[in-house]
Amino acid sequence: MKRIIMICEGPTEQAFAKTNLQVPFLNKNIILQTPLIKASRGGIVKWQKLKDQIYTHLISEPDAFVTTFIDYYGMYAKYQFPGWDAAHKILEKNSRMDSLEQAMLGSIEPKLQYRFIPYLQLHEFEGLLFNDIEVIKNQIPSEDLVGIAELEQTFADYPNPEMINNNKTTSPSHRLERIISGYNKIVYGDIISEAIGLDRIKAKSPRFNNWITQLENI
Repeated sequence: MKRIIMICEGPTEQAFAKTNLQVPFLNKNIILQTPLIKASRGGIVKWQKLKDQIYTHLISEPDAFVTTFIDYYGMYAKYQFPGWDAAHKILEKNSRMDSLEQAMLGSIEPKLQYRFIPYLQLHEFEGLLFNDIEVIKNQIPSEDLVGIAELEQTFADYPNPEMINNNKTTSPSHRLERIISGYNKIVYGDIISEAIGLDRIKAKSPRFNNWITQLENI
């Protein structure tokens, strides 16, 4: 059996991984472990603290691969991720994420790099939930679905849900807070993502699909 340690930014990403990834990975003879970022127990931290955790796993568990499941949303220069300034000269967002991930990889000791697969979710995990409008309508009680017009407009505007944009009014999670009364990130993330299913999420979210495919083929 192969083993992957997926360092999750917070409980939402951790719950998603446990619900949607552990069994499919196990079916491919991969054991998936999903620790949180230790320095914060949920929330982005400075790169050096995250790097220390990555190194701890790589060195103490030489049979395991290590990856990250971190949202680009909420990352700022103050977190001192490698290659930040150069990446932010790149306008195209997918290419920017690729640049940041390559800089993360490049900051790891060369002899350990083959077991580290950096990943940043563009823009935010919750973007993956904007995959199938009928799933959301079926899973959320109609009396709680208070932002149906915004829901429909978001689906019309973003055929690729990963591109739903990155600020405090238009980020995926803030949209869901307006669309669903009493929205709870962990609970609703689990309900909606499980109802959509991993295959459909991968089919509509190319960066996420590339990452999962890479992990499946280690």
